[in-house]
Amino acid sequence: MKETQSSPVDHEVDLTAAVTEAVKTVYDPEIPVNIYDLGLVYDIHATPEGEVTILMTLTSPACPVAGTLPGEVQERAESVPGVHAAHVELVWDPPWNMDMMSEAARLQLGF
Repeated sequence: MKETQSSPVDHEVDLTAAVTEAVKTVYDPEIPVNIYDLGLVYDIHATPEGEVTILMTLTSPACPVAGTLPGEVQERAESVPGVHAAHVELVWDPPWNMDMMSEAARLQLGF
């Protein structure tokens, strides 16, 4: 029987999915919903070499966790097997708004 090997694309998809699950364990301390379902994570991209880039925002530039939340996201991403380095970039465009929340987050918050 012939062994199948996963392609680099499969590895990227699997790694991106694993990082997404890890990021879903990070919560905004003021809102009892994870940052992914809040819509604060705009993009997660993994390379075959295990480099991960995460584009995210905060609910506002004056967010009290602006200094710590990106580092927490980076640590969670780097804890995923196969990730060699994670880079978190804070972006402000487009600005976050409540329409970016998942349906589950809206239900949880009563919206």
